[in-house]
Amino acid sequence: MNEFLLVVAIGTFIAAALTVPAGFGLSTVLTPLVLVLMPPHEAVAVVAIIHGAHNAGKLSLLWENVDFTAFKRYGIWLVLGSIIGAILQNQVPQKPLLGLLGVALIVLPILTISEKWMNYRIPDANDRIGGFGSGLMGGLSGHQGALRAMFLTKRIPDKMSYAATASILALCVDFSRIPVYLLYRSEEVYSHYSLIIILVISALAGARLGKRWLKTLKSEWIRNGVMIGIISSGLLYLIEAFS
Repeated sequence: MNEFLLVVAIGTFIAAALTVPAGFGLSTVLTPLVLVLMPPHEAVAVVAIIHGAHNAGKLSLLWENVDFTAFKRYGIWLVLGSIIGAILQNQVPQKPLLGLLGVALIVLPILTISEKWMNYRIPDANDRIGGFGSGLMGGLSGHQGALRAMFLTKRIPDKMSYAATASILALCVDFSRIPVYLLYRSEEVYSHYSLIIILVISALAGARLGKRWLKTLKSEWIRNGVMIGIISSGLLYLIEAFS
């Protein structure tokens, strides 16, 4: 078991570094690893705490780059969706929702490509839909980032601003869903405090490495990587939904 904990800590460190330029992905990587150690609902809550610490660390490193216009446009809808999702977590089956989200994350990039062909831009009003949907999925299962990235990358082309704004939006979701999780299952979460401490340290260390990568990577590489990550997340969600 100690060997597996080391694997989880290393995986958290690497994923935390990679998700700084991508703006999402830590929950997608970390949740399957933590599921080996505990039941699903506990795993979502534990990963949320690590996810929140990671986003807080990223935000402290990138604060001066936050696009507060985008934050205001997305923030309230993210929080609303996150609270509703967290409340419904124990009542709504997650697999059908992951299946729907998986299809969306595969189809939406294709629509993005078609925008260039047809010179059509998704209206800004859909940002509210993306924000609410991202928050809702974050509250339900922790899988919030890929859907948010699908909308956010179109509005914020600058790589530093994108990463910083993604961090503060994700932190809003974490701050709104974690208290709800603790309200329902605080004892189960507290029983894993040693694991949480280890993984939080790994995630914060990974965030510092990720900032270095963010500065050196070309914006085009990051955008292409985000698009690949979105489609890959969609495929993973479909696999999880039908497994």
